[in-house]
Amino acid sequence: MSDATAGKAPRAPGTSPLAGAGGFTLPTFGQMGTMARRPDLLLAIGVVGILVVFIMPLPPLVLDMLLAVSIILSVLVLMTALFIEEPLEFSSFPTVLLVVTMLRLALNIASTRLILTHGHEGTHAAGHVIEAFGGFIMGGNFVIGVIVFVILVLVNFIVITKGSGRIAEVAARFTLDAMPGKQMAIDADLSAGLIDQDEARRRRTALEDEASFFGAMDGASKFVRGDAIAGILITFINVIGGALIGVAQRGLSFSQAATTYTMLSVGDGLVSQIPALIVSTAAGLLVSKAGVRGAADKALMRQMSGYPKALGMSAVVMGMMAILPGIPFMPFATLAAGAAYLAWKFDKVNKGVASEKAAARAMQDAGGPRAPGAVDASREETMADILKMDDLKIEIGYGLLPLVNGSLGEDRLTEQVKALRRQLAGEFGFVMPSVRIVDNVALDASVYIIKVKEIDAGTGIVYPNQFMCMDPMGGQVDLPGQHVLEPTFGLPATWIDNALRDEAQLRGYTVVDAASVISTHLTEVLKANMPELLSHVETQKLLKELPKEHADLVKDIVPSLISTTGIQRVLQLLLAERVSIRDLGNIVEGISEAAGSLKNPRDIVEHVRSRLGRQICAQYTPGNGQLPIITMSPAWEGAFAEAVVGDGDNRHLAMQPSKLQEFVKAVRERFDDAARMGEMPVLVCSGHARPFVRQIIERFRRETPVLAQAEIHPRARLRTVGSV
Repeated sequence: MSDATAGKAPRAPGTSPLAGAGGFTLPTFGQMGTMARRPDLLLAIGVVGILVVFIMPLPPLVLDMLLAVSIILSVLVLMTALFIEEPLEFSSFPTVLLVVTMLRLALNIASTRLILTHGHEGTHAAGHVIEAFGGFIMGGNFVIGVIVFVILVLVNFIVITKGSGRIAEVAARFTLDAMPGKQMAIDADLSAGLIDQDEARRRRTALEDEASFFGAMDGASKFVRGDAIAGILITFINVIGGALIGVAQRGLSFSQAATTYTMLSVGDGLVSQIPALIVSTAAGLLVSKAGVRGAADKALMRQMSGYPKALGMSAVVMGMMAILPGIPFMPFATLAAGAAYLAWKFDKVNKGVASEKAAARAMQDAGGPRAPGAVDASREETMADILKMDDLKIEIGYGLLPLVNGSLGEDRLTEQVKALRRQLAGEFGFVMPSVRIVDNVALDASVYIIKVKEIDAGTGIVYPNQFMCMDPMGGQVDLPGQHVLEPTFGLPATWIDNALRDEAQLRGYTVVDAASVISTHLTEVLKANMPELLSHVETQKLLKELPKEHADLVKDIVPSLISTTGIQRVLQLLLAERVSIRDLGNIVEGISEAAGSLKNPRDIVEHVRSRLGRQICAQYTPGNGQLPIITMSPAWEGAFAEAVVGDGDNRHLAMQPSKLQEFVKAVRERFDDAARMGEMPVLVCSGHARPFVRQIIERFRRETPVLAQAEIHPRARLRTVGSV
């Protein structure tokens, strides 16, 4: 055992290693955690600690920490007063004001003790915070510091504190005078049956709390006033006493002692007066908030934006001042422009709100008053209401309502629909119409129906409290549950209980909740019906949102070469084959090239697709970077070339039915072989045959892409997996 450790008893478990002499030990982390769970103990310890600071000296490091605590407490009080909805939410403010005032006075006394004891050692004698404030704000000149300190004290004492105290005094007097009348009003409402006993009791309590609060604020404002006076006296005493001690006891010259002790004293005064000014501002905000509902920022914006004429007149005054000789133009002109814009904006908003209120008032006057949420049975549906159609709608049985309100603790169906619309907008280039979700009592509890323009486009059955389990290989799930067909793709699936979810995932099965089943089904319905959902209005909106260079191109070709309806038809044909129209500028350029010589939208689409070759190839290229293709043999290419008859817009396919059946069979066999190999290829044919090949294939393999040879990008890496 070394000399350093000899003779020391082992430390008991749980005690702090920072044990001091004389039996004093710092609290352990466990004890600190216990105190943190007892706010009453923390408050008592804090108040006692403040009283101890009045008596015992503090080292500079501890003083620095406590000064920082004082500043952050004052900022916290100010922010709380700024964001509360009504003054009674901060009813503990008088107590907080007393505590922070005591803390500042205790720190003033502790810093005074350090300044008078160690001030001859330099400006760091009272800690680095006071030194930093003295050096930063005074700039090394104690005269500037004295002036700034006096100004802060005057602002705090004469302007803010005096005004806050007067408001609190008047508010307390008026609240006490009005209390009997308010109590009588509460009793009258209770007697009339407008409120019950609990509401009357709550109102009486709020009335008493309001009177107590403003009465306490009237007295608490004296704390701030006394703090300001004490700050002046303490700073004066520090300067005079420090100079005497420095000259008489420390052997300093009078100028050196005056400079050092004045710098320290004024720095100490600034450190204490800045938090005092912040807390005084919080008190002023709190007492001046009487009668104002909501947070201060919302109340100010709501009330100041209600009079746009005031902003307009302010803009006129600023504009006139900007053109006066000798006045700088830019600041006043900028303010005039900003005020004029805000006046115009607020006036527009207010007129819209006023028109809505007038319409609602007229409707209420026409139908008579009715309770909120009640159905007006006397109002007849107009023809517009009857003829209005929802582009997209999901009707659900009453058992699926938890999927909408999220009561199952899962992602709500509405949130998944919003995410789906954002996904499709980024993937295909236009925003799908909003989806209306309604309950239909005529449906079974677990049934849903997806409708496109009021026509059924898909239906299914889901169970909110269960999960759909599917085998990725397409086989039947070997778990107990209800065996069904997945509603989107018709694959075998099983609804299992929540207890089997983890086991299904361990076996490699795909497990989805009921809301995801509906959103997946909706995704495929939307992709299949995108051409119908791209209306003429949506097309115009897309064209208006183009960049300027492409917007000018649209003006050149519409309506001289092609109409907006023609562009809409081209976009619909692209979407029908699930080609994204997000690169609308490139598509418009392709339309402008072909619209001069081609009039049939199908022919224009073929030209546009060749410009989108890179995008189309990338769309169907898997992760390995190679595009799998199935080619058409020269025999079938010749057969299609011979079967196409007519010229221009009258071209059509005239192939024998038996020949068509043979082609369909050959295509189906090749793609089935590719699927067994794990491939998802595209069919490649010549450009003149592609539209007709696509017309045939979409009848039995709608998702199978058909590409023309001109659409294959030169840099695409191809891998042939078969031939028809």
